[in-house]
Parts: sequence; structure tokens; C-alpha cells
Amino acid sequence: MSDPTGRLDDILLWAGAVVTLSAALGLIWRATRGARRLAAKVEEVVDDWTGVPDRPGVPGRPGVMTRLDKIEHKLAAVEHELHPNSGSSLRDAVDRVDQRTAHLDPP
Repeated sequence: MSDPTGRLDDILLWAGAVVTLSAALGLIWRATRGARRLAAKVEEVVDDWTGVPDRPGVPGRPGVMTRLDKIEHKLAAVEHELHPNSGSSLRDAVDRVDQRTAHLDPP
């Protein structure tokens, strides 16, 4: 016949091991929570920087360098209009209007 206290000791030993292992895993999970949150934020920044391709039902987003290139082209177009050139800029048109209306209001 087997010893009932020996079997009870084995069950308590295994139960204590399971509880200890579960507590250790819980502490590790909680301790790494900040690192996991930081990793998620870094991933968001990388996605914003490099862009995100189209997915089914979700439009993609261009990356920072693509957006900066578009901004630079728009700025160049605006800057072209602000300086006199071959006569086709907004600045040239304003100068022509100023010359035509200068005689209406002499200094």
C-alpha cells in the first residue's frame, strides 16, 4: 500500500512549483510592459517615416521623404510666382498693374 502523505507531498510540491512559475511569468510580463509599449511607439514612428502600403480596405500613407518632396515642389511653384521672371509670374503681373495705374495717383 502506498503512503498517502507522500502523495500529498508530491501534489503540494507540484502545486507550489506551478504557482511559483506563474508568479515569475507574471512579474516578467509586467516588468517588460514598458519595453513593449516603447517598441509599439517606435514601430509607429518607423511606419510614419517610411510610409505604409495600401491594404484591403485601408488606404496607404506616403512616408516623410515623399511628403517632403511634394512640399518642396509646391514651395518652388509658389516661389516662382513671387519673383520677377519672363513675365508670367504673379509678381510680373502686379508690377504691370502698378505701372499702368501709377499715373492715376501721382506722388
